[in-house]
Amino acid sequence: MDDVTDIREFYNAGWDAEDDRLTRHQLEADLTWRYLDHYLPSCGRLLEVGFGTGFYSFPLARRGYRITSVDLADEFVARCKARAESLGLADQTDFRTGDARTLDGIPRGQFDAVLLMGPLYHLVDETDRTTALRSTFERLKPGGVVFSTMLSRFGVIGDLIRKNPAWIENQEDVRSLIGNGHRPDDAPRGGFRGYFVRYEEVAPMHERAGFHTLNITGVEPAIASDDESYNSLRGEQRELWLNLLFEISEEQSIVAASRHILYIGQKPAG
Repeated sequence: MDDVTDIREFYNAGWDAEDDRLTRHQLEADLTWRYLDHYLPSCGRLLEVGFGTGFYSFPLARRGYRITSVDLADEFVARCKARAESLGLADQTDFRTGDARTLDGIPRGQFDAVLLMGPLYHLVDETDRTTALRSTFERLKPGGVVFSTMLSRFGVIGDLIRKNPAWIENQEDVRSLIGNGHRPDDAPRGGFRGYFVRYEEVAPMHERAGFHTLNITGVEPAIASDDESYNSLRGEQRELWLNLLFEISEEQSIVAASRHILYIGQKPAG
């Protein structure tokens, strides 16, 4: 397996940026909640792999789900344990350090749903992505649902032109992203090291692990990297825009232009 020490260090040093991320990217959060509300069972045990700072963990615990949450970053585990105590949710949550590829210590066949919304960003090797999906599949009960989020290879270009326009001058990096979905193999490690999928990869990679595909959506449809325009919306106008963006979020012609692609699948029953 790939050595992901650099990724652990990146997140251990990045609590503040991660804790604020979905405040800056509100459409991603709002549409993800729409899909969670639609596909999650009404109660049960959830496994969350890559929980970040607990943006989804704590609201789901308040709804009554019992959540086992695993993250590579031990700093995030310690802080989320403390946050759970302060919120009175320690009995509903179990935060642990772990690797999405092995899920050591996590029982098989015990969970009604798995949220895998982060680890696939950073598993550059195809074998590691496959291993993580198979480990997830094994932890679900028959009929259980998986939500996995990936970075889109072409959806990221809006962020790059906005935040790092000089990136285009390094044609080795450009060609590697477009052709391979990641940095050149000999690039130094450090910072955000990830894998960016093509749309046509998404269903096959999950189905090879055993999942039946229920849906593939883009959670920033049609806005590219323009978070500010959506974030500024209020009241009925915001709700109407959210309804429209939810309606078109499964439109195949724009899913790959979203920065994040959300896959929803099910472990066959029986």
